[in-house]
Amino acid sequence: MLMQVGGDGARPTFFEMSATEHLPTSLRAALLYFLGVMAQRRPILHRVLDFSDEGYAALMFLLEFHSLKTTDSSFAESLYGLRRIPATDALPQQQGPQASSPGPRPLTGKQRAASVFFLVGLPYLKYKLEAAVNAQRGDALQAALWGRGDLEDEDVDSMEPPREVDNVHNEQVFFGSGTPWRERFKHIAIRALVKCYPWVHAATEGVSFAYQLLYLLDATRFYTPALHFMGLQVRRATGQELMDAVKVIEERRQHEFGRIRGPSYIQTLQRGVLRFIYTALDYAQTGLIASVFLFKMVEWWYQSAEERVTAPAVYPPPPPPPPPVVGKDGLQLPADGKICPLCLRSRTNPAVVATSGFVFCYTCAFHYVTQYKRCPVTLAPTATNQILRLYQDD
Repeated sequence: MLMQVGGDGARPTFFEMSATEHLPTSLRAALLYFLGVMAQRRPILHRVLDFSDEGYAALMFLLEFHSLKTTDSSFAESLYGLRRIPATDALPQQQGPQASSPGPRPLTGKQRAASVFFLVGLPYLKYKLEAAVNAQRGDALQAALWGRGDLEDEDVDSMEPPREVDNVHNEQVFFGSGTPWRERFKHIAIRALVKCYPWVHAATEGVSFAYQLLYLLDATRFYTPALHFMGLQVRRATGQELMDAVKVIEERRQHEFGRIRGPSYIQTLQRGVLRFIYTALDYAQTGLIASVFLFKMVEWWYQSAEERVTAPAVYPPPPPPPPPVVGKDGLQLPADGKICPLCLRSRTNPAVVATSGFVFCYTCAFHYVTQYKRCPVTLAPTATNQILRLYQDD
């Protein structure tokens, strides 16, 4: 499932591209959830949560940089056997059993740097902007509900309603004579950001949706506008390309080991550090994917436990009430349960007397209760509104 080589053509499916797009978001949610759970037991980890965006960006920078350098693909794309190639390169096609093509060119340094920016830098900026906008909206809502804390408190004994303060007066209060120009610029920039961000966010999401729709309809080779801007397209990697990538990685690592110089203990230390780094990078993909599954399992476990704790108690149904007692002077019930005790015929338009539960013909029961104000069998006091029609007579 994680490594799909070949398939129907070299063009990835829409679902593969969608999976690679949403995988980093799932990883981020899994890591933050793990840190949140651990912070409940270790309060010192709350300081780590304050810089969670920066830590996650640094982790993804290392993974994306390593993946792009070794396989010409992002971290998520490498899991699905995909790679990035320049859009101007034609896909390699075999013309015969002996024919061969040079294959696509590797990514340049600028293309890798641009890919890292769109994969790591842009999402990081988006998270920070969303946090700033949400914080500004929360402050604005609090100011609208409770007023500004820096304004002088009015006399609590005054019964006059609070005066409306216009925007100009607010600006004059906030931008006093002693306010630094940096605070003024920061305030104006944040207000402009809060007003413009929803429109910018809607525009970017709309453009991304348009690209995805066109990709689904096979009308474009680019799944995202970022790929179109960089002039890169994503395709499936062949088995030979995967084997060549493994060889390139081994050659580079051997070259790095060969460059080690110095005393023997320094060389041993450097080799140990390099082996640790390479091992961590090799198993980072498996470890992060396992963390997603662990996150889902823990989420399911805690959700099930919470449901068990908060679920209302289920009690067994109460026993049925005893059958009604036939009155001393009441009618005797016929042997056939479908016979009306009043007319001694098959019931028509059946109706039940709610005070006793016995079923009669509706007409018979209505006339009897109207005249005697009681049930014909139990002689219990009954009114006509306690005669209920039945729409199925068993």
